[in-house]
Amino acid sequence: MLTANIQAGSSTRRYSDYVTRSWSHALPAGQKRSSLDAIAQLASGRDIVGLQEADPGSLRSGFTNQTHYLAQRAGFNYWSHQPNRRMGGVASSANGLLSRLEPVEVQDHALPGRLGGRGVLLARFGDGNEGLTVAVAHLSLGVSSRLSQLDFISDLLSDHPNAVLMGDFNCTAERPEMQVLYRKTRLQPPGCLVHTFPSWGPDRAIDHILTSDTLKVVDTRAVPAAHSDHLAVEMEVEVPGNSLRN
Repeated sequence: MLTANIQAGSSTRRYSDYVTRSWSHALPAGQKRSSLDAIAQLASGRDIVGLQEADPGSLRSGFTNQTHYLAQRAGFNYWSHQPNRRMGGVASSANGLLSRLEPVEVQDHALPGRLGGRGVLLARFGDGNEGLTVAVAHLSLGVSSRLSQLDFISDLLSDHPNAVLMGDFNCTAERPEMQVLYRKTRLQPPGCLVHTFPSWGPDRAIDHILTSDTLKVVDTRAVPAAHSDHLAVEMEVEVPGNSLRN
């Protein structure tokens, strides 16, 4: 599995780039296509990939649905996306899911929060509650909004014993607001913390793949997602075969 905040293919290599390269968040110029190709190569060796800040087709991406583009370039037969923040057609952002397995159901939910524009994309693989459930989310910066979002996600996943929650949490896994996940679901704190932000000198673990205690994590590490300001997290997970049976 892999989760990556791809920053719509933009390049950020230092804090000053947030100012000097701010045009790249509104215009299609730059090396976005080559960055997407690098991310596609990274994703191609995975079975399930979660994306955050994938442009669903606005001016800054050259009206390219980046989730669809990555699915095609990386050879995924199944993809879904959840547009959740639009800025007048100039820029837009979405959660995305790429999969080599066909999901039996895909849901998208708006997340609560002080400001709109956050969501969680949820896919189920296999039959019944024993099937694997994978959720992709990009949480808010504010603590109170994040708490309400995590409580909402906890309710969605509470009846799913084989679950994975991945994405950009904008907080570390031991934060107080994260405890609602561990209380209300079978999701566990990560056994291995990997620093993902900022990508040019990572000192914060804010991107996570959380798994239920029914799943065995074999390996976890951070890897570059082209020139995004976040590193991606890749994880090898052993999943019970009956949770994937359609």
